[in-house]
Amino acid sequence: MKHRRPTVADLLSMKGERQLTMLRVVSLEEAQAAEAAGIDLVSVPPALLGPEFREAAPSVFAFPGLEYGDCVTAEEYLRAAFKAMRAGGDAVYCAAGLSTVRRLRAEGIPVCGHVGLIPSKATWTGGFRAVGKTAASALEIWRQVQALEQAGAFAAEIEVVPGEVAAAISKRTSLLMLSMGAGSGCDAQYLFADDVLGQNRGHTPRHAKVYRNFAAEFDRLQQERIAAFREYVEDVRSGAYPEKAHRVGIAPEELEDFLAKIA
Repeated sequence: MKHRRPTVADLLSMKGERQLTMLRVVSLEEAQAAEAAGIDLVSVPPALLGPEFREAAPSVFAFPGLEYGDCVTAEEYLRAAFKAMRAGGDAVYCAAGLSTVRRLRAEGIPVCGHVGLIPSKATWTGGFRAVGKTAASALEIWRQVQALEQAGAFAAEIEVVPGEVAAAISKRTSLLMLSMGAGSGCDAQYLFADDVLGQNRGHTPRHAKVYRNFAAEFDRLQQERIAAFREYVEDVRSGAYPEKAHRVGIAPEELEDFLAKIA
């Protein structure tokens, strides 16, 4: 049986002690599986949170993502953050500016920032590609981490950055560093459940590791679904469905009485 859900203070006390595991999950089934498997941290869409989520995953630390652009002002981010925390979140992921991070932190909301490849801002770093491969680029990531730390964030996702750069930064910051494709020198490894389960049919990121082939299983289930539907169509057309077991019965005398009255 797992221990109680960790707090921010618990996570920060583990920095440098062991690597945590983190998944992006988008369904109650995935959340329940993460709980059963012993995953430490999960990133979730805010809509997934609620009593059912916490029943499925009582012990995992959850980061609901405040999607960049859905909120614009600091007050909108603050309102969304309080709503997510009340629904069962433990901290919020926020890629907004530092003034917003400071505003959230001022109200005691734990914030996880984002550095390196930030999908919503990838145009500034050359698109969907690795960041930090030059000294100048690596220094910019370090400055961003320092700025997040000073703004009051407690963690940061660091995405698609050379492992040596990420490790050096992680050693020099108090932030809990969550590595997505940034090597093993940070405080947590972060993958998407879709990639772990092999559910993606398109491009698989270099950093992803596929442990199961759900896409093939989905294809198999779809063929079974089509076959079942076809058999149903054939049964209806041939009269094989519905059978007696599928129908509601009526006593002969009641049916006779009914038919006499509508004749």
